[in-house]
Amino acid sequence: MAIQEELQLENKIKKIRESLLTIGVMRSGSLTKQYRDPKNKKGGYWSLSYTSKMRSHTKHVWPEHVQETRRQIVEYKKFKRLTTLWIDLSRTLCELKTKNEKRNFPKSVRPKHPSSL
Repeated sequence: MAIQEELQLENKIKKIRESLLTIGVMRSGSLTKQYRDPKNKKGGYWSLSYTSKMRSHTKHVWPEHVQETRRQIVEYKKFKRLTTLWIDLSRTLCELKTKNEKRNFPKSVRPKHPSSL
């Protein structure tokens, strides 16, 4: 049963790795339309806001680059979702393997916990 769970987790991780290989150019941040006169919605322009190395940045985006920028942001969100899932599955797999190894150890040979020394 436990070995089956390990295999399932390893297969899910393998699929995530394969999905990560399909990710293209990516860019973090959020794309918003700003207005020089917000009340009348006049003078609109596109702005990309993002944080890098704990500093926030804002860049102007030309209208002809808006669609591409949106695609890059979608790719980044896909990347973040997949890597977060990969980390969660890896953590679960590590815990499962540790639990299984502990079960397979005879009690007489099992290493003692450091707090009991």
